[in-house]
Amino acid sequence: MIKLDGLEVSNRLRESLKGQIATWEADNKRPPGLSVILVGEDPASQVYVAHKEKACGQVGIKSEVIKMSAVSTFTEVEARIDKLNNDPNIDGILVQLPLPKHLNERKVLELIDPKKDPDGLTIENIGLFYGGTHRVKSCTPNGVMEILKHYNIEVEGKKAVVIGRSQIVGLPMFNLLQQANATVTLCHSRTANLREHTLGADIVVAAAGIPEFLGKDDFKKDSVVIDVGIHRKEIDGKNKLVGDVRYAELDGWVKAATPVPKGVGPMTITMLLQNTFELAQAKTSIN
Repeated sequence: MIKLDGLEVSNRLRESLKGQIATWEADNKRPPGLSVILVGEDPASQVYVAHKEKACGQVGIKSEVIKMSAVSTFTEVEARIDKLNNDPNIDGILVQLPLPKHLNERKVLELIDPKKDPDGLTIENIGLFYGGTHRVKSCTPNGVMEILKHYNIEVEGKKAVVIGRSQIVGLPMFNLLQQANATVTLCHSRTANLREHTLGADIVVAAAGIPEFLGKDDFKKDSVVIDVGIHRKEIDGKNKLVGDVRYAELDGWVKAATPVPKGVGPMTITMLLQNTFELAQAKTSIN
């Protein structure tokens, strides 16, 4: 079984991106800028934001984290985002999700200028993406496509199954695979006889959000399995990361699979960096 090492792919892409940004900065006299708004003190969100900040520094993107109280009002968040929308040195604005329950995520996301939306989550950018004239591609699904490309895994003409229909992973994953000329089935929590679908697939992307939900018996021999899930589970008294798939079962059965950790996860942040740079380039070309 081929281990689809997302960390290795990510490192190569970041090294390339670092060179591109250095060349671009020499011409434009400033680095690309990314602002991350963190509302509240969710531990997982704090970890994710720290990883993003570190990654920005590695490739030459200037980043800032704006920490706001968990009781911040919509008006206060709006004022912060409006200021960033009008800052010429900021190319990307990211609101770390989830938000505290009193804040409506959709309304907050729609405050972001679509031309500064590296996650591609504003309605305008979602529409452009599904219309095939994307401003940016969804980070995690695009990361999956880059892994497949790196390992020369053919997508065109293949049968693919995507498990999960979130706007962040499942739906855009479906879209990118069908744009790559795969025949794609989208499955979800209401899908009857899920195994019948996965056993017929050449490529399965698991984003079900259920720890170790799938194993060897759910996949046909020599298929390709992409595990987008990431969960913390206590094993032998220690907290360990696991995915939606029981990875150890797959060896000797499937052709290739992503591990958890060091699979899809690193690619998500790398695609965020790439999207931020692309937004900076687009703004410069307009100016």
